[in-house]
Amino acid sequence: MGYINSKKYGSAIQLYKKENRDISYYITYKDEDNKLKRIKIGDKSKGITESYCNQKRIEIINSIKLGEEPPALARKKKKKKAITIDEVAKKYLENLSIHSDEITIRDIKSKYQKHIFPILGTKEIERITVEDLEKIQKFKIKTLSPKTVNQIIEMFSTIFNFGVKKELYKSLNPATKIQKFKVDNAREKYLSKEEIEKLYQSIKNDELLTLFSKLSLTTGGRLGTILNIQVKDLNFEDKMITLKDLKNSSSYKGFIRSDLLEHLKEYISNLSANRYVIGGNFKKFPDRTIQRKMKNIFDPLFNEGLDSRDAKNRVVIHSLRHTFASHLAINGTPIFTIQKLMNHRDINQTIRYAKLAPDSGMNFVNSLYQ
Repeated sequence: MGYINSKKYGSAIQLYKKENRDISYYITYKDEDNKLKRIKIGDKSKGITESYCNQKRIEIINSIKLGEEPPALARKKKKKKAITIDEVAKKYLENLSIHSDEITIRDIKSKYQKHIFPILGTKEIERITVEDLEKIQKFKIKTLSPKTVNQIIEMFSTIFNFGVKKELYKSLNPATKIQKFKVDNAREKYLSKEEIEKLYQSIKNDELLTLFSKLSLTTGGRLGTILNIQVKDLNFEDKMITLKDLKNSSSYKGFIRSDLLEHLKEYISNLSANRYVIGGNFKKFPDRTIQRKMKNIFDPLFNEGLDSRDAKNRVVIHSLRHTFASHLAINGTPIFTIQKLMNHRDINQTIRYAKLAPDSGMNFVNSLYQ
């Protein structure tokens, strides 16, 4: 159970019910840096009451106003070593290495070093305020998309909460009071049949990119899903393919188009069951290499003149997944079938494709007033 505000004193005094049915009392207040703090006063079993907590809180607040240090807190602070956000971040990344792959860890570390460390890295984490995070927002929004800026704040919040979980400190997370930027970047751009053919023509001499693009447009799999396809996942007899959804931690079935079937058979003829189809190695092909190669293809073909932050209209690797679903809808595929083929957990993720269906209402609008 979490912290419960006092019925008499509100959020100034908070109760925490322990498993042994005892109650721990905490007080909250703002320190000299206007940082919200929460400290434990004691347990009910040891005679602590809400009235006593309120008295202690008033003493602390008055001491802060006078520029003094309450004796009880001074004693605690002498025992406590100040910890910076960088120290917490390093512990967080060490812990992450147990559960994530090297590429993911490298990506998170890179973003932290680029966006958070230069501004807050050497600052004591308990002294980081809402105002500090708002300054990051104002600075980063000048060059980054709203979504990316939101991700930076979320990264800080994750690191901060990790420190609380590991009992490195007990402060309240300032990120909870940050208003995130509104993001309207749902991808609307999908490739037409002519654009798909244009893509295939531009990569016809690169077997790796050709196979990657065809698998993406045939299954709708995300980047990680396509790169994780192994030879043993291919079932040529039933024209099916087992796909790993890393986002949802699940597996699902896709289908192999007839025109891709023979290409795949020839491509993997000398590969063992545990080899990865893309690259043909025992180790997964690097995400960043594919991203860089495909970006060099997409930009001159489809993104000329578009702002680099125009997520709605720029073609990126995820646009291949969006193209797959869009053409399914255009061809009249039932929305629940599209959900299954996309492995969407929530039908609301799939509903946006309904507007492309033949029965979306366009014919009715065209026949109005005739």
